[in-house]
Amino acid sequence: MTAWPGTDARRATYQRGRWAEQAAVDYLQRQGLTLQDRNYHSPFGEIDIIMREHASLVFIEVRYRANETFCPAVETISRTKQQRIRTTAEHYLQQQRQAHKYDCRFDVITLSGPQQSPAYNWMRNAF
Repeated sequence: MTAWPGTDARRATYQRGRWAEQAAVDYLQRQGLTLQDRNYHSPFGEIDIIMREHASLVFIEVRYRANETFCPAVETISRTKQQRIRTTAEHYLQQQRQAHKYDCRFDVITLSGPQQSPAYNWMRNAF
């Protein structure tokens, strides 16, 4: 049996992140978006979710906070992180033959509160 790399806290953080991404996909699909890709990696970074809404490709960053008292989830997306997402999106577009057909935008979806009933905040054209 292979042990999980890292601590229990690291594993819990990873699992919360995967849960939040799936919850965001489910929520956005209920809003009419179509999933294109998840966890797209490039040499420049990662994009959590790529979806399509009508004639737009939507690059989505997902953030979850059980408690936003200290720092709202959206405030954890730095300019550096935004630039990495943009550069990774450019890489994605270069790799996809049909991508030139779509407009593009960058959204953020935050989840907060208990995992059983999180509050969703979807920010279109966030950056």
